[in-house]
Amino acid sequence: MTPGTRAGAPAEDSDDLDVEEALALVREPKDDAAPAATPDERRHERHRATPWPRAREIAARAARSGSRRTPVSVPLAEALGLVLAAPLDALTDLPSFDTSAMDGWAVAGPGPWTVREQGALAGHALPEPLTDGEAVRIATGARIPADTTAVLRTEHGRTDAQGRLHATREMHHGQDIRPRGQECRSGDQLLPVGTLVTPAVLGLAAAAGYDTLTAVTRPRVEVLVLGDELLTEGRPHDGLIRDALGPMLPPWLRAMGADVIGVRRLGDDAKALHKALTGSRADLVVTTGGTAAGPVDHVHPTLERMGAELLVDGVKVRPGHPMLLARTKENQHLVGLPGNPLAAVSGLLTLAEPLLRTLAARPAPEPYTLALSEAVHGHPYDTRLVPVVLRGDRAKPLHYNGPAMLRGIAAADAMAVVPPGGAQQGEETELLDLPWAAAGIGVCFT
Repeated sequence: MTPGTRAGAPAEDSDDLDVEEALALVREPKDDAAPAATPDERRHERHRATPWPRAREIAARAARSGSRRTPVSVPLAEALGLVLAAPLDALTDLPSFDTSAMDGWAVAGPGPWTVREQGALAGHALPEPLTDGEAVRIATGARIPADTTAVLRTEHGRTDAQGRLHATREMHHGQDIRPRGQECRSGDQLLPVGTLVTPAVLGLAAAAGYDTLTAVTRPRVEVLVLGDELLTEGRPHDGLIRDALGPMLPPWLRAMGADVIGVRRLGDDAKALHKALTGSRADLVVTTGGTAAGPVDHVHPTLERMGAELLVDGVKVRPGHPMLLARTKENQHLVGLPGNPLAAVSGLLTLAEPLLRTLAARPAPEPYTLALSEAVHGHPYDTRLVPVVLRGDRAKPLHYNGPAMLRGIAAADAMAVVPPGGAQQGEETELLDLPWAAAGIGVCFT
């Protein structure tokens, strides 16, 4: 059996883990002939890497220190996805006048009623007052004439041969009239600071008389794609592979509330990386690849040369353990993502999402769990993030979840947080929603 393959599992599961992870999972005896890290090296590596929950806490708190940004006034058309930096107080009564809730007739006194020839339409001048026994045709949203008793719906009225109006069912005083101030009075607080601006919030703001909103600006993010082996078009060939992260990261970061101000491809060039980092105006720089200790992994040496403060250097999570978080200057951070695509997604969810959420002042999502529809193998001492689809009250793990694979995450609704040691079938497991599972594409990718 291939290392990492569960008995009775589909053959593709054997590709779910890289060699290092598969060997750790099955805990095979060490081959004395094979080179291995010394106990001191293994202890140092485990000590340096940050537990997954702690890494997310550090990322969220890092953005609080020295990263306050001045709120701005934003037109309604540009405010979707931002967070209110000032309360939304009503600028007028809602509704601002007594209005009809239905198409029908405004009537005064008990019926039958004589119907006035000229009707009342929405957006027109206030009709003349009614007298007892009189009615006037009225449209939804039109102003209610003075001395109106109620609105008789079109489907609840009939006229006789003399043209008088009769009610076909019992009426009560004030029926189908929206009185002035029914929803709010001028000055009432409609929404507090910290509210996420959704389409419904935009509608409420417009109804309450707003043209602009005071909001927290989107954090600016620059993406630096590293690696000489990456192609931007065509099929892989001659040892070159397509860049999957360049197309994937910008919309994902926008879904997290960021303003992506640039995507640059630098290759494996230490000087170009240093120049790009020292010259960046972004609140957050996201790099792809180069976070390990290979001959062309330039992220660590460049951060050291810059005097950056390393906040997270490796996370106890699979895939994605070589991810990192650094403070490069007072109001700027860097998230270094591994180069493998699913490992990079893990880094987004672990470090970039909490940091961006804090910068954008977005509320933290409520944590929730679902039972797994089948068992998921775990890493002996690291958290695993596994793509799942949601089926009723169960989360179904997806195959093709190795560090270099995107086939699983492309079909997923969420990522299951699998604790060290794995999770059994039916076990409740924490889930991280993916942006497209929580909102429509046009809403979340703004």
